[in-house]
Amino acid sequence: MGQISDKFIKRLGKSRKLVRELRRETGVIRDALDALKHGTTRISHGDTLDSLHGVYAAIQNVTSIFAERVSTLPEFEPYYEPVLHAEDEYLPSGPPMSPLTRSYFTTWAFFDLRFGPDNETMGDCLLDAGELLGMDSETTQVIRLMCDTRMGVYEHTGIKNDRTLLRELITEDGFECCVPAGYPGREGELWFVRLCPPVEPVKYHLAFTTPYVLLGFGKADWTAFLSKSLIGLTAPEKRRRLYDLLKYGRGTDFWSEFIFKAYHHHWPQAIFLTGLPDVPGSLPHA
Repeated sequence: MGQISDKFIKRLGKSRKLVRELRRETGVIRDALDALKHGTTRISHGDTLDSLHGVYAAIQNVTSIFAERVSTLPEFEPYYEPVLHAEDEYLPSGPPMSPLTRSYFTTWAFFDLRFGPDNETMGDCLLDAGELLGMDSETTQVIRLMCDTRMGVYEHTGIKNDRTLLRELITEDGFECCVPAGYPGREGELWFVRLCPPVEPVKYHLAFTTPYVLLGFGKADWTAFLSKSLIGLTAPEKRRRLYDLLKYGRGTDFWSEFIFKAYHHHWPQAIFLTGLPDVPGSLPHA
């Protein structure tokens, strides 16, 4: 537990009202897990959700409420300031206002943005509060799964059983994915997207964010960029260095800045980007 979480947990223990509110909210995740186990669908804002999507959407919504409740507390100032700056800078709302979608921005703000002396995330703080909030082990585990997700660069390799097949560059790991945004894609495309892992009993992954389809530069170009970008990262294992690059970038706003500058056009189910992060002349809005 980091210093910020430690201070927050001590404060939370003295606020029965806040504990009650947050306990009530986290129960939504348990409900989504039960729906997943029983194979039932969930309704959110009038839309029917795939059961795995329902679990991760519940985690995102609960974390959003948690962040809203706690981010104004004094110990969370190191979190509040960079998030406010990024919201002002990128106006995340999806095209045509901004190429940064809310699903991309909130998952970055909750699960990737590190703050404070111990590099905590808002997701870490939610997990640290789990015992006080009465979370069971399954709820804690799926929140941890989402905390560990990251964006990735994937090659589209086909369609199987109405699910999109993706293969990650560098690792060559393959994934069968549900894509709630509704964009099936085409074989050979490159996608920049956040995948969430399966939760029993389902076996497929979830493309949680609207796919960013990468144009103008192919698999070899992106593989070379990623390989070059791993140089200088300190993790001993290549797979971990790739994880760090794609989750944290070379700076706080690294990937948000790329998306903002690389925007090309959009469809309702996908957003198209062009250029490479390290070639400013290739980015339409550099």
